[in-house]
Amino acid sequence: MTSKVSKGSRRLSKVPGTFETLESLPKNSEESFEGTGAIRARSAAGRAHPVSRPLRILDLSAVYLTTVRCLQGRLFLCPSTETYEVLGGVLARAVRLHGVELFSFNFASNHLHLIVRAPRGNLPHFMQYLLSNISKKVGALVNWRGSFWERRYSAQPILDDAALLAKVGYVLAHGVKEGLVRRCSEWPGLSALPLMRDGQPRTFRWWNWTRRCRSAAPAKRAPLLDKRWAEAEELRLTHLPLHGFDRLSVIRAFLQECVRAIEQEGRRAHRTVMGVARLCAQRPLHRPSRPERSPAPWCHTTIPRLRAEYMDGYRSFDAVYRPASVAWRGGDLTATFPAGAVRPFLWPIAIQPRLADAA
Repeated sequence: MTSKVSKGSRRLSKVPGTFETLESLPKNSEESFEGTGAIRARSAAGRAHPVSRPLRILDLSAVYLTTVRCLQGRLFLCPSTETYEVLGGVLARAVRLHGVELFSFNFASNHLHLIVRAPRGNLPHFMQYLLSNISKKVGALVNWRGSFWERRYSAQPILDDAALLAKVGYVLAHGVKEGLVRRCSEWPGLSALPLMRDGQPRTFRWWNWTRRCRSAAPAKRAPLLDKRWAEAEELRLTHLPLHGFDRLSVIRAFLQECVRAIEQEGRRAHRTVMGVARLCAQRPLHRPSRPERSPAPWCHTTIPRLRAEYMDGYRSFDAVYRPASVAWRGGDLTATFPAGAVRPFLWPIAIQPRLADAA
């Protein structure tokens, strides 16, 4: 069943968890916002237009769970010694250059999760740098050219302490909950667990391929991972922004309980596991026949009131953003956007008429 839209517009599938208009969003239900799907918002002229993803709202104080998946669910990030080092170097350099606070992370074979805060308001810049460098460097390692990521990254705010701890457990559970390994410590991919347990940074190598390209003609260049291109980068986690979590004893007690619960659930759900040897022997270019898909939530919280308040704030943001976006894309560079908004990209041809008028 499809919803009717104006002539020439894209037709949207009607699926559970989607809403016809922003006004129809439920306001007081804890389960109402588990899926986003497609939203049909209204422009300043009152006409409905399809919106495939929620608007970005950059909150400098918010902690986000960010997720991005590889194209078609392919195993581009399948654990290996080379991939581990490259991912660690790219992540460490991205964190250092952009000044973000990284609380936890996990790199699965076909997707990644980060729990992060960007006090400079530069989360999009951080993610762009991280994902573009991963696609270039890991893509070269696995001999893949072209699109690397399936879609843009998702970033949902985590609104309360209990939800933050739950999401840390969710991130660290990858590998065990899918039946790939028996213990969290056995996961061969890049994970925050070792860094969180001992509170110490790790040093990775960033491969400076610009120096490699300038060193010689293409036929005479040294290998991609030659030590001559390696630069040391230190990856350090930020303590969780919770009371007492600046003490290593508190963090270790939480991790011990969290890992115990994860591994118990893993044993209940999976009688056997793939194992590290088979896991690392998978072909990175393998395309799963039916990769799992699930709608992303609007936000993460255990408190219905916070969820309702967040959605009210989103509606207010949307009401200001949409007419401003229409004016901005029409060439009005004086359009006023709400705080935390990401302005749409303007092609130079759209800017020139307004600049000519101003002159």
